[in-house]
Amino acid sequence: MRETTSKPQRCAIYTRKSTEYNLDLAFNSLDAQREACEAYIKSQAHEGWSLVPDRFDDGGLSGASLERPALQQLLEAVRGKRIDIIVVYKVDRLTRSLADFAKLVELFDEHGVSFVSVTQSFNTTTSMGRLTLNVLLSFAQFEREVIGERVRDKIAASKTKGLWVGGPIPLGYRSVKKQLVVVEEEAAVVRSIFQLYCDTGSVGAVAEALDRKGVRSRQGHRFRVGSLAHLLKNRFYLGEIVWRSASYIGEHQPLIDRDLFERVQRNLAAAAVDRKANAHSTAFALAGLLHDDAGNRMSPSHARKNGVRYRYYVSQAVLQHRKAEAGSIARISAPEVETAVSAAADLDSIARVTLHRDHITIECRCAGQAADQHADHETIIVPFSWQPQGRRKGIAHQSSLPATLDYDTAQEILTMIAKARRWMSGTIDGSLSSTEAIAESEGMGERNVRKLLPLACLSPTIIRAIADGAAPANLTISRLTAALPTIGSSRNNGYSRAELDRLIDCDGARDTARRFTSCRLTFEPVSARPPANQSRANSHGTRKRRPPDQGEKSGARLRLRCVLSDARPWSSS
Repeated sequence: MRETTSKPQRCAIYTRKSTEYNLDLAFNSLDAQREACEAYIKSQAHEGWSLVPDRFDDGGLSGASLERPALQQLLEAVRGKRIDIIVVYKVDRLTRSLADFAKLVELFDEHGVSFVSVTQSFNTTTSMGRLTLNVLLSFAQFEREVIGERVRDKIAASKTKGLWVGGPIPLGYRSVKKQLVVVEEEAAVVRSIFQLYCDTGSVGAVAEALDRKGVRSRQGHRFRVGSLAHLLKNRFYLGEIVWRSASYIGEHQPLIDRDLFERVQRNLAAAAVDRKANAHSTAFALAGLLHDDAGNRMSPSHARKNGVRYRYYVSQAVLQHRKAEAGSIARISAPEVETAVSAAADLDSIARVTLHRDHITIECRCAGQAADQHADHETIIVPFSWQPQGRRKGIAHQSSLPATLDYDTAQEILTMIAKARRWMSGTIDGSLSSTEAIAESEGMGERNVRKLLPLACLSPTIIRAIADGAAPANLTISRLTAALPTIGSSRNNGYSRAELDRLIDCDGARDTARRFTSCRLTFEPVSARPPANQSRANSHGTRKRRPPDQGEKSGARLRLRCVLSDARPWSSS
C-alpha cells in the first residue's frame, strides 16, 4: 500500500518578551521560546511542516497592543500567502488582549492560516477549542491589568514619599545609583534662567539672552520659549515631587529657593494670555493650516488702532524670537492670503498651506478622506505676489488716487462690445433673425445674448474711457450689462424693431449708433498724437481742431480704433 504524501506546511515562529531585562544575554527568553517551537515543528515533519527562514522576534515590547514591528511583519507575510502555520510558545506571547486576539483569529481564518501553541493544546476548529482559547486569553488580559495596577500603586506610593521613580532627568541633576545628585554647571544655568526671567519679565527675552551667551541645553540645542516656560513652572527645582496635581517634599536637593520660585510664578500668571477664545475663533480661516516656506506654523495675531482691528498671520519663529529661522515671509495680512487661498480651493478640504514669496502651495485632501489620514494629498500651486510696503497694518495701503481699469480687463470688455455690435449689424441687415440664432452661432445661452446685446449701443464717451484706461477698476461686463436695459424675449425668441429703436434712442445718437454697429476694435499705444493745432476727422466726416489747452499726457495708454462700414475711421484718442 502506497503512503499518502502530506501537503507541505510553511511554519513561522513568533516570540516576544515584555521587558528588555536580560535581553543582552547569550541565551535569553526569546531564544528559549524559539528553541521549543523549532523542536515542535521537527516533531511534525511527517505532516509536512517546515520552518521558514524569517525570524519574528519582539524584545522589550508589551502584548497590550498590536503595534509591534515583528508582529506587523508576520501579519504582512500572512496577507501575502507566505505562511500556513504560526507557532508560538504560549498564547499570551501573541497578544494579551482578548479583542486583539479576535481580530487576529479573523485575519488568520480569512487567509487560511492555522495557529498553534506549543505548551497549550487546543483546537480552534471546534467550539470547545475556541471556548478554551477565549478563557485563556481572558486570564491573560486580567493578569496584564493586575500588573498595571500594581505598578501604578507602587509609583503613587513612592512619589508620596518624595522618591524619584525614573523618567526624564531634569536639567541640573544626574542619576547615580538611582539617586539624583546636583550637577553644579547645569544648576548654575537653571538659577540664571530664573533670575533672568525675574529681571526681564519675558520668556522670549530669556531665550534671546541665553542664545547670545551661547548657552545650550543638555542635548546641545538652543533653549526655546516652550521648554523655558516648562522649566520655570517645574516644582522639581523647589525640591518637590508632583503626583496627580499634588506636591510632596522630595529627597533630592532643591536648586531654587521658595521666594524666587513664587515670584516667578506670580510673574508668569500676570503675563499669561487667555488664548482659549482665539483657538475656537472662526475669524482666521487658515488657523492651523498656514506655514511659511521654512516649515514654521504661522499663528493668528491681530492689532487694534483707532478702533480698527487688523488681522495677521505671524511665523512661530518670530513669536519665539528665532527670526533667523523664519521663512521668506514672516508676517502677512490675513485677508490678503485668505482671499488668494479661498479662490483656489475649498477651505474644508485643505490639509496644509505653505506660503512662498512668489506662490502658495495648497495641499487638499481627496474626496472621502478623513482629516486625520496621512495619505497623499492633491497639490495646488497658486501664483502669489507679495511685496512689503513699509509697516503694513493687516491691510494694504491704498493710494489716494482712484484705481483705474487694467489693460486685460479693458481688452475683454472692448472685445465683447465689438461682438455685440456685430450681432446688432447682423440684425439690421437681416443676416441674424433672432437671439436664438445668435446663441446657436456663438455657442452660448440665449439669455446671455439678450443681456450682452445692449452693449452695442454704449455711448462713445464710455467706450473712450474704457479704451484710455480711465474707467473705474471695478468695471466689468456684468456691471455694464446690469446698468443697461435688456432685450426682451418674444414668443419666437426674437426682438422687435421698437425694442431696437428704444435701445438706439437711449444713446441719443441714432445715426451714430447705426454707424458703429459694424466697427472693428483694435488696441494701439498713444505714441504719436497729432499736434495741438492739427485737425482730425470726426465720425461725421467734418474736420475738427483739437483744443490747444489739452496737454499731452505722459506714458503709453490704450487707444480704441473703430473702423466704420463706410471706411471712415474714428479714434478714441
